[in-house]
Amino acid sequence: MPELPEVETVRRGLQPVMEGQRIARVEARRGDLRFPLQKDFVARIEGQIVRGLGRRAKYLLADLGSGDVLLMHLGMSGSFRVESDPAAGMPGVFHHPRGESRTHDHVVFHMASGAVVSFNDPRRFGSMKVVPRAELADEPQLRHLGPEPLGNAFDAQCLASACAGKATSLKAALLDQRVVAGLGNIYVCEALYRAHLSPKRRASTLADRKGGPTPHAGRLVEAIHGVLAEAIEAGGSSLRDHRQTSGELGYFQHRFRVYDREGEKCRTSGCGGIVKRFTQNGRSTFWCPSCQK
Repeated sequence: MPELPEVETVRRGLQPVMEGQRIARVEARRGDLRFPLQKDFVARIEGQIVRGLGRRAKYLLADLGSGDVLLMHLGMSGSFRVESDPAAGMPGVFHHPRGESRTHDHVVFHMASGAVVSFNDPRRFGSMKVVPRAELADEPQLRHLGPEPLGNAFDAQCLASACAGKATSLKAALLDQRVVAGLGNIYVCEALYRAHLSPKRRASTLADRKGGPTPHAGRLVEAIHGVLAEAIEAGGSSLRDHRQTSGELGYFQHRFRVYDREGEKCRTSGCGGIVKRFTQNGRSTFWCPSCQK
């Protein structure tokens, strides 16, 4: 499933063609994705100007001129393709050829500028929903999300407070969207490796007896910031389905230091350990037992 860097990469790819532009026409080629589309889904979007295109955790949020917000999730295999509409007299093509069948283009946005934005989702685990901006804070998909890991509020104290007293593993805590929003298995493994912290370590060790952050918390926040920034710069990680809106693959997977490197030598200078893999909370965890304590 795409994680925060992949979703942020998609947002940045859609921003130039959607933000400030009017949605002239919408094709909803089926009545459902992961969930049924609202009966007035098309009517509430057509003719609206996209005032802003944001992201909350792994969700895309298009603020519409009507005061509604189009809430979108990529699911496991969803992607957006951006191209021109020759009929609208818009020259140029904005995507590289892709292998996915266009029969999986389930929702298509025709922008007044001539750009065409298609949501392609073979597995149909993605979702779209129109929500009034005033009700967004109470939206079930968003209301329990924790702080954004790249936001100003997410620092060592914030993470320590969220983990204080938790008996669960550090990795499980970081995957809990109530603790921090948007992190998934890949980037948690990478951040823990960079911070030299074991995924098996108790989450509570990030806080001292008074609830303040330990040095571990500071190192981990710094590692999370670093790995997410690098991944966004690289266009995300393309392990299976993720593509940028241009059709290109993200390439952060070539920068993995620990994820999917089972049996390889640890890349930490002077360590000499071997990367191991084990199953944790139903997911593969990659770590170096020698330098992650």
